[in-house]
Amino acid sequence: MARTVSKPSLASSSAAAVLAESGDDAAFATTLAKGLVVLEAFRAGATQLGNMELSTLTGIPRPTVARLTHTLAELGYLRYDAGRAKYRVGARALRMAHPLLADMQFRQVARPMMQELAQSVRGTVSIGLLDATSMIYVETARSGDVGPHVPDIGMPIPVVMTAMGRAAASTLPHAGAALLERRIADEDAETWSAFRDKYRAGVAQCASRGFCTCWGEYMASIHAVAAPLFHASETGQSFSINCGIPAFRLEPGQLEREIGPRIAALADSIRSIVGQTARAAPPRETRKS
Repeated sequence: MARTVSKPSLASSSAAAVLAESGDDAAFATTLAKGLVVLEAFRAGATQLGNMELSTLTGIPRPTVARLTHTLAELGYLRYDAGRAKYRVGARALRMAHPLLADMQFRQVARPMMQELAQSVRGTVSIGLLDATSMIYVETARSGDVGPHVPDIGMPIPVVMTAMGRAAASTLPHAGAALLERRIADEDAETWSAFRDKYRAGVAQCASRGFCTCWGEYMASIHAVAAPLFHASETGQSFSINCGIPAFRLEPGQLEREIGPRIAALADSIRSIVGQTARAAPPRETRKS
């Protein structure tokens, strides 16, 4: 029997992309993939969707969408609002997140230290997990008013535009780092072209200084620093930790002079407690593509 070879974990950032790439894979469960594509269509700003909207968003024909949403609702992963003829994500979807989060016990260790730093700088401190070309928040702490960007567990942000993403990328082995760059470029060539140099500079900065900075590139009113945490070789998961502060609260030079070293020190403390080691890629040569 021929062995099915898994695709690299960075091969795609969405179920829709995997579905599009898997037409020749006889072992690929297309119906299951379409159901996951439908689930992934729900996100912040699109929490209530009808079958026609889902069909438009996913490219899946409406009759197929209707069967998928009915099945997902019967299973509890969607909830149907008859008055609006729309679906919401159901409570059962939360069960899928718990085993993943429970396997990251270092979050509980890190939380008090994160809260202390967040209160001290009047900002947010969060841990993110690299998921293809996105970072997913898996832990967060914040002070009171932190501005327009309020991180929450499960929220995705782009790798290429954020300090958190660049710090996580710096933990990858070289093959994984190269694969990540190709995927970012393939998914959005315009964004990659605009942010490529800053992205690579951030990765190199993590190697040389232990942290990198982002001056409002993802959200203009928030400036951030991030430090690599670790790349878990047994699971292939890469983590980083960031600190975001409203720009108006920062003094000139404070982000690099004070907060960058503090987030790097916090990353060191977390690694020491949980017995992980840092793996930051060495600075790379500047490339044109």
